[in-house]
Amino acid sequence: MTYIAKPRMHHPELTTNQVGYTRRDYEGPVSTLCAGCGHDSISAAIIQACWELDIEPHRVAKLSGIGCSSKSPTYFLGASHGFNTVHGRMPSVLTGANLANRELLYLGVSGDGDSASIGLGQFANAMRRGVRMAYLVYNNGVYGLTKGQFSPTADRGSKSKKGAINNESPVDLVSLALQMGATYVARSFSGDKEQLVPLIKGAFRHGGAAFIDIISPCVTFNNHSGSTKSYDFIRQHNESVSRIDFVAKRSEITTSYAPGQLVEVEQHDGSILRLRKLHDDYDPTDRNAAQSYMNAHQARGEVVTGLLYVDPLALDLHVAQNTSVKPLNSFGVAQLCPGTQALQKINASLR
Repeated sequence: MTYIAKPRMHHPELTTNQVGYTRRDYEGPVSTLCAGCGHDSISAAIIQACWELDIEPHRVAKLSGIGCSSKSPTYFLGASHGFNTVHGRMPSVLTGANLANRELLYLGVSGDGDSASIGLGQFANAMRRGVRMAYLVYNNGVYGLTKGQFSPTADRGSKSKKGAINNESPVDLVSLALQMGATYVARSFSGDKEQLVPLIKGAFRHGGAAFIDIISPCVTFNNHSGSTKSYDFIRQHNESVSRIDFVAKRSEITTSYAPGQLVEVEQHDGSILRLRKLHDDYDPTDRNAAQSYMNAHQARGEVVTGLLYVDPLALDLHVAQNTSVKPLNSFGVAQLCPGTQALQKINASLR
């Protein structure tokens, strides 16, 4: 795959943050995703959040799975650590990295197919274990890299680009994160940067498992009305010897709305996405109330956005397992493999 690099030269008057980096220092190569893809908006929000938090890029480890969403880490934090895992296995690889080096900030990037299908068990257990990370799911309801099949988060009754109707119940990752014990749970829309940037900043600062479900419309394949994640974009196909796909250039869909307000965002096909932002006096510290609130508004056809739940006293996996304060990757062989006598002592303590 060919990447288009950005010029290394920066304008001398670019604003720097407290650690001396400009916003450009948090970017990567030019994106090759479809024009107007919501994933690029999320990348921009991550860049802005890291710049505002004064995070040194080399302190971040970004891990992803497979899918359009998992390609996006290429386009931000080019100077950070990165690892692209196999489909659905990002949470376990991130957990291992976190246990080996607790001094890094961990960013898990995944999609609705990556986390809600083959990786569902991995996602649930990462939330249950309280692995300290910012876990972002780019949710568009389709498998974009394999030509637009329904993903597990696609709404019941939605129509694929070939006319097939989805008759299966959707997986709600926000509800699952709440049930499995995540201590920071939020939902947002890729086009609402005013809300998304603070949520990502909060996820980085959180002391446990932080999860954000981000509705990110697919301009190419999610072309069915009735979906809360759709553009219902009608495409033309050449049925001759060669098949040529053309993706028309689309403008990014953005919105801005006040706390407590309901906004109806018109998609490219004319369908409506109804977003309800949490009001100012909403209490995010009650896990059961968060689930009830979300369910009540979902019954009205509304997607609730904002910080749904947070545990201010969250404990991460290192505290639960009483691991060494010193990162494991800094120990020598003599400490990691202390010998037979040490092993016998441990075994005796377990009898």
